[in-house]
Amino acid sequence: MIITVASGKGGTGKTTIATNLAWTLAQKRESEQESPIWLIDCDVEAPNAALFIHPIFEIEKKVERQLPIIQQDLCTGCGVCVDVCEYNALAIARGKTLFFKDLCHACGSCVLNCPENAIQESPEMIGLLQQGNRGALKFAQGILEIGFSSPTPIIRDLKKWIIPDKPQHESTYILDASPGTACPVVESLRDADFALLVTEPTPFGLHDLKLVAELIFKEFQIPSGIVINKSGRGDEIIEQFASEMKIPILMRVPLSRDIAEAYARGDLLVDAFPQYWDQFIDLYKKISEITGERQPKQ
Repeated sequence: MIITVASGKGGTGKTTIATNLAWTLAQKRESEQESPIWLIDCDVEAPNAALFIHPIFEIEKKVERQLPIIQQDLCTGCGVCVDVCEYNALAIARGKTLFFKDLCHACGSCVLNCPENAIQESPEMIGLLQQGNRGALKFAQGILEIGFSSPTPIIRDLKKWIIPDKPQHESTYILDASPGTACPVVESLRDADFALLVTEPTPFGLHDLKLVAELIFKEFQIPSGIVINKSGRGDEIIEQFASEMKIPILMRVPLSRDIAEAYARGDLLVDAFPQYWDQFIDLYKKISEITGERQPKQ
C-alpha cells in the first residue's frame, strides 16, 4: 500500500505525522517478522524527515537530465524547435537559437524535430537519491541540486528507484510530500492508494486543505482522511469541511508546548510521548479499513 502524506501548506506537521507513522509501523512489523516499512521523503527541495529518523545511508544515486546543446554552426534559425517546445525553453533572436535551462523539462522534442540535426543532448546532474535505514525502517530521500528549479524529475526517479511496478500486497510505502498543490505534490500522489491530509484548525489551514482535497478528488479519486494537528481551539471549521466533503477525521494531535519542544529537539513524538504509539497504530488500522488492505495483527 502506498500512503502519501500531504498538506496544502507548510508548518501543519505533515512530516511529524509521516515519520511517526512510519517509525511506529516499522517497529510493529519487525516484532511480527512482516514486510518492511518504507518512508520516502519526496519533499526534495527541503527534505527534513532524516532529521527525525537519523538513517544510515548506504546507497546513493545521481539524477541526471539530458539538456539540449545548440550547435550554432549547423542551426539555420528555422524555429522548428521553438514551435515544438511546450515549455518556452527555446527562442529565436537575430537568427540564433537561445536556450533557457530553467524552463526546460528535458522532453527531447527539440532534438527529435530539428531538421538540421543541430541539437544534441548532454547529461547534467540535477539531484541525488539516497537510500538507507534505521533499524527496521527503510528510508529514502531525494535532494534537488542547488540552482535547479524543477523538483518533479527527482521525485519521479526516487519513486521508480524504491517502489516496484507491482508492489507486494504486504509492503507499505509512506511518502512525505512537499507542501502545496503544485507539480511535486501531484507526482507524490500519483499511484498512491491513500492520501493522508494533515491540517491545522486555522483559516489558513482550512483554505489550503480545501485546495489539496480538491486536487485529490478531481485528479486522483483516491480515498483520503484527515489528521488535525495543533488540535483544540478552532477544530469546528475543519470538522464542518470534513463533514461536507465526507472525509473522515482519523486522528488529532493537540496543540501543546511539550510537543513543540520535542519537535524542536528532533525527537519523534512516539519516543517523547509513548502514549501516541497506540494512536499511530490505530491510524494505520483506519487507513487499512478504508482501503480494504489486510489488517495488521493484533
